[in-house]
Amino acid sequence: MSDAPVIGVLALQGDVREHVAALAAAGADARPVRRPQELDAVDGLVVPGGESTTISKLADIFEMREPIDKRIAGGMPVYGSCAGMIMLAAEVLDGRPDQRGFAGIEMTVRRNAFGRQVDSFEAPVGLTGVEGGAFHAVFIRAPWVERVGAGVEVLGTVTEGPTAGRIVAVRQGNLLATSFHPELTGDTRVHAYFVAMVRASR
Repeated sequence: MSDAPVIGVLALQGDVREHVAALAAAGADARPVRRPQELDAVDGLVVPGGESTTISKLADIFEMREPIDKRIAGGMPVYGSCAGMIMLAAEVLDGRPDQRGFAGIEMTVRRNAFGRQVDSFEAPVGLTGVEGGAFHAVFIRAPWVERVGAGVEVLGTVTEGPTAGRIVAVRQGNLLATSFHPELTGDTRVHAYFVAMVRASR
């Protein structure tokens, strides 16, 4: 459809193809982005899950850091999942000293907070603004949010189990972040929420 927002998925590392498919299913014109000129052509951006320290290094190698910082400052909507949440955080605990993100959301996140790969799990998360009941969330070496600033809206927390109450979805203005991987579930409601954010910002 002609009015579909163009949404890029930062294609430096991580589950790019899955996000592109989920965005397309949610009504976006979705495409991988790894060069500044490709970033210029999109209305919004997804920073996917993967390895945050690797994404940080590759953002410098591909000369994407400054262009993304500028677009965020200019109001471009960005959604970060898992490692993408870490990349959007103002403060990262248990990160590497040379790790730098895009620091758009006034929050503190803890890397690998739920444990290593062996501790990956699935849990229901109720999400404010996302209709249809709890979201079946997949957590893989996921971060959680330890602190949010005054301008940050908490959209979702873990509802059961030993980590109940932990913050796993937030929004600040045009920036959205989740600890979990909605692109791996077949449930496109989080992507549809972000597509609506991008539409509203145009």
